[in-house]
Amino acid sequence: MISQPSRHCTVELQALPSRIGQVRRIVSAQLRYWHLDPLIDQAALGVTELLTNVHRHAEPDKMCTVEIELLLERLMVSVHDHDPRVPVVHEAEPFETCGRGLAMVAAVSESWGVQPQGDAGKVVWFTLCAPSSPLTAPAYPVYGAARAEPYADVAADTGAHAPARSAVAG
Repeated sequence: MISQPSRHCTVELQALPSRIGQVRRIVSAQLRYWHLDPLIDQAALGVTELLTNVHRHAEPDKMCTVEIELLLERLMVSVHDHDPRVPVVHEAEPFETCGRGLAMVAAVSESWGVQPQGDAGKVVWFTLCAPSSPLTAPAYPVYGAARAEPYADVAADTGAHAPARSAVAG
């Protein structure tokens, strides 16, 4: 029996460095909105590493979709890109400056994996254990109450890239 409805957020973007920071802020704001503040650091680190892999390695393009979904006590974060090649955990030497992304995702997450999508690319995902009882708050602000907009800090990026698009439900 499901005691809470599913919560879902999707962001489509081109995995460029300026967009990666923007998505990290969107994920953080969404988790704050869902009252999942304890998961922000782990989710932000994980999504940053997955998007950096898309930026560095994905072909034929850098377009991808980030999804975060909360169902009961599990947060799933996934990144879908168009490259069918499956990533592997790299055993980085102590002084190497890159190659630890998936190992860090594995270290901070409850589980992670890759789901091949054939010619459509792949989905790389990780899960985090959510607090069993997030703070309850009204779904909509009380009339006359002041509140900060959840994405107010995201509008700072004014690059000439294709804009990130998001669809937020719940």
